[in-house]
Amino acid sequence: MEFTANRKKQCGRKSKKDTATHRYCIRLNDEENVRFQTLFLQSGMREKTAFIKNMLFGTVMKTVKIDKAAMDYCIRLTNFYAQFQAIGNNYNQTVKAVKTNFSEKRALSLLYRLEKATIDLVALSKKIINLTAEFETKHLFRNS
Repeated sequence: MEFTANRKKQCGRKSKKDTATHRYCIRLNDEENVRFQTLFLQSGMREKTAFIKNMLFGTVMKTVKIDKAAMDYCIRLTNFYAQFQAIGNNYNQTVKAVKTNFSEKRALSLLYRLEKATIDLVALSKKIINLTAEFETKHLFRNS
């Protein structure tokens, strides 16, 4: 098979239609570099060139601030919720077991103790709700 001068070999990556050929160089002092690095990390972008282009051409940059204390508090509240569900399941099972396995007098005394524990649990849940409201007003919904 003969190759002619007019035919090119088809291998490698396809060329782009609009290649970026213009290049600019800037220099930053230490303070400016720290500020640039902070903004870049807050943007969540992976490439510095895309970040710089977005900053130059006025694209809206979104930064997300993660509050570790708020996240930890939410995780603990979720754990409380799971524990309350487990207590509810145990409560139902306990009432059924007491009703079927004990005499009426013994069942009433056990249910009375269970009622006291339930009242304590309700008081605790009210305290948790109040603390959550206080936390939200002080830390989550503050105007920065």
